[in-house]
Amino acid sequence: MADRGVMSRWIDDAKQWARRIKRDVIALWIASRDPRTPVLAKIVAAAVAAYALSPIDLIPDFIPVLGYLDDLLIVPLGILLAVRLVPDALMSDFRAQAAVRAGRPTSLAGLLAIIAIWVLSVALVTWLVWR
Repeated sequence: MADRGVMSRWIDDAKQWARRIKRDVIALWIASRDPRTPVLAKIVAAAVAAYALSPIDLIPDFIPVLGYLDDLLIVPLGILLAVRLVPDALMSDFRAQAAVRAGRPTSLAGLLAIIAIWVLSVALVTWLVWR
């Protein structure tokens, strides 16, 4: 019976963590567009938000292990870096805005960047094989 309580608490913690990640991605999306955000923080926030909000992944989820690597490691680490670069007072403001924002933004720039990376990768591999 005690195991059920531990598991339930673990699941609740995981759900809260996922909600914070989602809120922070939206907050970073807002930060990347705010003129008060420092330039380096704006660039990192834009890159992280674009990737996280892109409708396609750099590494498709159907690829065993690696498919979820970006969702479990790359995105959270990018969020941690970007959040550290944004001043605390601004990040609090952006998080508050993200919490009341209706809907999830999408990133056309992220989609285009991922497609460009895939096209360039295929072109490079094709060039190396045919060479």
